[in-house]
Amino acid sequence: MLVDLSEHGQRAQMAKGGNGGLGNVHFKSSLNRAPRQCTKGEPGEEIELYLELKVLADVGLLGMPNAGKSTFIRSVSAAKPKVADYPFTTLHPNLGVVRVDTERSFVIADIPGIIEGAAEGAGLGHQFLRHLARTSLLLHLVDIAPFDENVDPVHEAKAIVEELRKYDEALYDKPRWLVLNKIDMLPDSQSVVKQFVKDYGWKGPVFAISAISGLGCKELVYAIMQHIDDNRASVHEALDSKPSEDSETKNEIV
Repeated sequence: MLVDLSEHGQRAQMAKGGNGGLGNVHFKSSLNRAPRQCTKGEPGEEIELYLELKVLADVGLLGMPNAGKSTFIRSVSAAKPKVADYPFTTLHPNLGVVRVDTERSFVIADIPGIIEGAAEGAGLGHQFLRHLARTSLLLHLVDIAPFDENVDPVHEAKAIVEELRKYDEALYDKPRWLVLNKIDMLPDSQSVVKQFVKDYGWKGPVFAISAISGLGCKELVYAIMQHIDDNRASVHEALDSKPSEDSETKNEIV
């Protein structure tokens, strides 16, 4: 990587332009009012670049195809990604702004679903996981009530996390919450959720929601906003506590 443009207005020089030649005005004098002289410029540098886009979002959605990621982002934001009852409905990243109140909001990113074997190129591969690199929190959405009874949600959840680890350890180490979706389709959702968490061996935050009906989404959104506020506050505290270069220089002079 040559440079990471992650801030507004940030610039970087990749190739230097050639020095320009001197035009006829440069040779103008009191004796030569209309010179017809010039010098040629020098060629500039040439470089071939590969540009990679990473969307800027606070929260990233991670999960199997048809886990309900697009339905969730439609439920909590004004974004309207395509939703259908077949895998890989989402083919490109979608961003949605979730507004908690008049002055507090965050951006959530929905990427195409990841399947087992993505690191080896299965499905859409892991080409979209890079869009989660700038997020501060990952939401791992799991379909707790799969249509196919032969599908094991615990196995799928573990497979997704393993693909994440294979792709990037830094992404794997990001704060990650478990979000169990489609609880409205379960007669006894509490016992199913409890059993899933036990079988999965999960120790982190767990949220049970229904993206299509909105059940539990409000509580999840407020918890996310609180996490982001705390994270931003800790970053500001770290920056404030870090001594500036000017103060260090003054101390050395003294």
